[in-house]
Amino acid sequence: MKRVIAFFLLVSTLSLTSCDEAPVYEKVYSFENKSWDQQQKLNFKVDIKDIDQEYDFIITLRTTTDYNYNNLWIFLNTITPSGKKAREPFEIKVTNPDGSWAGIKTGTVVEFPLKFNSRKLPEEGVYSFVVEQGITATEITEVLDMGFRVDRVSKEK
Repeated sequence: MKRVIAFFLLVSTLSLTSCDEAPVYEKVYSFENKSWDQQQKLNFKVDIKDIDQEYDFIITLRTTTDYNYNNLWIFLNTITPSGKKAREPFEIKVTNPDGSWAGIKTGTVVEFPLKFNSRKLPEEGVYSFVVEQGITATEITEVLDMGFRVDRVSKEK
């Protein structure tokens, strides 16, 4: 009986997860000693092959509950395959006005996803997305990691 239940759970899990398409790109940078120095830039290189496709871009910040700020400003530098550059500031809200966590808290870890508007990219080739922290402190602590993910937007959306 246990084998039947285990087999049923395995088949159910596989059928649910097989519907999800794998991300086009996904990478996570972990910060040594939970510290992000202002000079440390995170470089994510994404090879875009289909310019007719819309993509979702998601940055995920994970901190400990000892993080000292109510937000984190970052700069996202985009370099196209032909070398065109853009630099945009973004705020990741860490706490709500009442002081509660704005992200998903599990134990002493809090996760903050930042999803950008779906968009098409103008050129095929390798894009560089460089993330740098944009606060005045030369170093921020209690930062565990930052991930960058690119998904295809479903045609059904």
